Amino acid sequence: MTLSSQRILLVIGGGIAAYKCLDLIRRLRERGASVVPVMTKAAAEFVTPLSVGALAASRVYSGLFEREDEQDVGHIRLARECDLVIVAPASADRMAAMAAGRADDLAGAVLLATRAPILLAPAMNPAMWDHPATRRNLDRLKSDGVSFVGPGTGEMAESGEAGTGRMAEPLEIVAAALERLAPPAGPLSGRRILVTSGPTHEPIDPVRYIANRSSGRQGHAVAQALARLGAEVTLVSGPVAIPDPAGVTTIRVETARQMLAAVERALPADAGVFVAAVADWRAAEENPVKMKKDGSEPPPLPLALNPDILAHVGKGRERPRLVIGFAAETNDLLANALSKLDRKGADMIVANDVSGSVMGGEENTVRLVTRQGIEEWPTLSKTAVAERLARRIADWFAKDSA
Repeated sequence: MTLSSQRILLVIGGGIAAYKCLDLIRRLRERGASVVPVMTKAAAEFVTPLSVGALAASRVYSGLFEREDEQDVGHIRLARECDLVIVAPASADRMAAMAAGRADDLAGAVLLATRAPILLAPAMNPAMWDHPATRRNLDRLKSDGVSFVGPGTGEMAESGEAGTGRMAEPLEIVAAALERLAPPAGPLSGRRILVTSGPTHEPIDPVRYIANRSSGRQGHAVAQALARLGAEVTLVSGPVAIPDPAGVTTIRVETARQMLAAVERALPADAGVFVAAVADWRAAEENPVKMKKDGSEPPPLPLALNPDILAHVGKGRERPRLVIGFAAETNDLLANALSKLDRKGADMIVANDVSGSVMGGEENTVRLVTRQGIEEWPTLSKTAVAERLARRIADWFAKDSA
């Protein structure tokens, strides 16, 4: 797929990751796009307008009040004469400005005035990315229709710290741009699919909770693989430390009851894939203050049963045509998976043995359990497991519609 005839306005923000935009411009132009750069004042501290302009074969715009441009309201012209706006790197400050609707520089004015889709590639210190203010701004921008790619996880160039905050690589941004401009007409086009992912956190008191070791990698990979096949995917995710998949509507929750409510709001759907490792129990009553040690005996902790989301949907009135559950087991894997098919109203169960390092790891060994039999899959990366499962879902709909 190419970007031939597509006009991309590239807003280059301040930050050490700005140097990646030089390669990004080259990659976009290789695929036929024309690139018009807008550089913030801070961006010019990291890369020069001369190098950016030379690679883009375009004038570089930077000032909001440049006489020759503002004679025809230049920022409006820039905002309207493009098919996509990419902001890379998108700093915490830029995200805050966009969420607040500020237009106090050329980039802000363009972003507020454009009718084109907007794609952000965040880059910042991990502590800034994890800050509640940034998370609020992220949610606001997503609700406004802004798309995101990354950030990734790794070591930060400027501080040596490790965590989530690295700007996506240029080819990842190009792939996200392709998806945003021309969503693939894949075998799942027109299908609405609901996916759950990650753990749930069930509060005991303001500082403690019941949880498990799920990283969310498998569920997020399933959502991404389905989106790549053209599905309209809604991902309901518990607390995770990985980025949201590109091209997917992500809803974040904390507890099992919140997850169930979000799932119900996301229905109806053509398929539901329930990957989340939902906590079976929660504290019967959440203590409003931190529980203190009082003597040598621990305090009693009465538990209450959490809702069974898979069974609720699998046997509910708004049941999707295809319901798939995951069975994470440490013993009696196949027996437990087979029993879940009928007990929970599922069409397929992806059974995986989690007695080793699967939770939090990069690989998975699964068996696909249906009423027709059991498929043994080899040990694969979680991405490969997701891609194989997405293909099986596409095949199921193709046969069901035949």
